[in-house]
Amino acid sequence: MKIGPKYKIARRLNAGIFEKTQTAKFAASKERRKERGGKPKSAFGMQMNEKQKARLTYGITEKQFKNYVKRVLEEGIGNQNDALFEALETRLDNVVYRLGFATTRRGARQMVSHGHIKVNGKRVTVPSFRVAKGDKVTIRKESEGKALYRDLDERIKTVSTPTWIAFDIKSKEATIQGAPKAVPAELLFDLGAIFEYYRR
Repeated sequence: MKIGPKYKIARRLNAGIFEKTQTAKFAASKERRKERGGKPKSAFGMQMNEKQKARLTYGITEKQFKNYVKRVLEEGIGNQNDALFEALETRLDNVVYRLGFATTRRGARQMVSHGHIKVNGKRVTVPSFRVAKGDKVTIRKESEGKALYRDLDERIKTVSTPTWIAFDIKSKEATIQGAPKAVPAELLFDLGAIFEYYRR
């Protein structure tokens, strides 16, 4: 999926949604923009912004994102915010990113697409594949010698994996041990506003 100039998009949305904008420099410029203020957005504009932040954070198309929201709404799940967050977080490409196998979600998506990742011992090439409790995620043995994994041992030492994933650094095997829960204070977007956008 082609996104465009990331820094420019992040500035427009006023959120460090891309890895390259998660820096002190971007945070400082964000504060300056906040101080200057600007034209207030309508409720619809704010909701659309939140939707864009979430969609671009996970690097998925408008159609894919809308399908995730639509599925949650149709299923009438109790906590819709948690349900949407879980659907996004348990994508295989996101799990690969969370484990530190790739430094960006885009890189993780390519890793999966090129067949470098296995789930329960089977090669999976679909980035949107949804992992579930008990699933084991590993790097394909034949892929470990490739250039993209050259500094993996050092890289994964600095990664803080989510509590719902158990990760054995030595074997590089991850086990899904629960479901991710949305913590509003830790998110760059407002899940409630996203549902309001699609309910309009």
